Amino acid sequence: MKMKTKFVLSGLAAGIALAAFSTNAQAQERWTMTTTWTDNIALIEIDRHWVNLVNKLAGDELEIEFRSGGTLMPPTEVFDATETGSIEASGDWPGYWAGRDSAFSPLATTTSLFNGVDYLNWIQQWGGWDLYQEIYGDYNMVYLPYGITNNESGFMGRTPIESLADLEGKRIRLAGRDQGRVLEELGGSQVTLAGGELYQAIERGVVDAGEFSTPGVDYPLGFAEVVEHWSVPGWHQSASVFGVMINKDAWDALSEETQEKLKIAADATMAWSLAWSERGSTEGTEQFIDAGVEIHQFSDEDLERIQEMTNEVILRGACENPLHAKVYHSMVSYLEHYATWRDISVPYNMSRTMDNLPSLEELEACL
Repeated sequence: MKMKTKFVLSGLAAGIALAAFSTNAQAQERWTMTTTWTDNIALIEIDRHWVNLVNKLAGDELEIEFRSGGTLMPPTEVFDATETGSIEASGDWPGYWAGRDSAFSPLATTTSLFNGVDYLNWIQQWGGWDLYQEIYGDYNMVYLPYGITNNESGFMGRTPIESLADLEGKRIRLAGRDQGRVLEELGGSQVTLAGGELYQAIERGVVDAGEFSTPGVDYPLGFAEVVEHWSVPGWHQSASVFGVMINKDAWDALSEETQEKLKIAADATMAWSLAWSERGSTEGTEQFIDAGVEIHQFSDEDLERIQEMTNEVILRGACENPLHAKVYHSMVSYLEHYATWRDISVPYNMSRTMDNLPSLEELEACL
């Protein structure tokens, strides 16, 4: 009788253990994720870094199958696919969606305003995170910013652009809504091309100059083979942010613990990406110099003029869209607040010292 009882209890325990195992096995979510970046664009490494971290940290609860840009759908379609839940997640650069809402533009980059540390500070401590959630949330998505690159390369081409006067009449491949508006105010014209088309566009004279990303991203794309001149700094994109769009239903299906692991992976990837990008920019610059590309530096006077045009463009866009105004109001508020410490810690400060910002009062009037 005792042996029978022991057998029954052992069988029951085994059944409970098997049920628990089955429950855990069924609890693992499987996501498909793609990105806007194809394999030949180094920015894809930021996406891969986050996916690898998530699969290590949360592998028992979530496994992400990552597919390079263009292998599942054209990169331009990843926003709709993530919004509708056709795929669970996609890496992006928010500026690609400025046609849907101009507020996406400053979430991606700024003209002559934030540097990489500013984006990091603003996202983590000055309210930026909440604005990403608000704006992507309107499209049934959660957004995890997980990549920051600092100043982009600048304009590269076959004719020198040594000053703002040289921009007059130039056709320049330029990404970004606000960036194009500033360029037009300075006498140039924006040409919209996919990054993969820029090499041939410069080679064939379709554009006078162009930009894509940082030197560490641009050099592997072969630009040194077709350009002779390089104008710096890249005022048009003083820094950039990248991240992952996650379908809200897929996000809500995760436990709070798993969601937190995805956020931790995003924060870790963000810190890694800034150092990775700066190392790549240094090595890319050395390679452009070794290839004989001549570098031209805009003067302080030119940069001040660019700042004036930037401020005007920011205010114009703000009054066209209250949400656009809300993002810039938050950014400028951060810069003014941070200046209390930033400006007395020169030369060891970690951000730009600026005395010419868009007016907070005028931005408030647009809200």
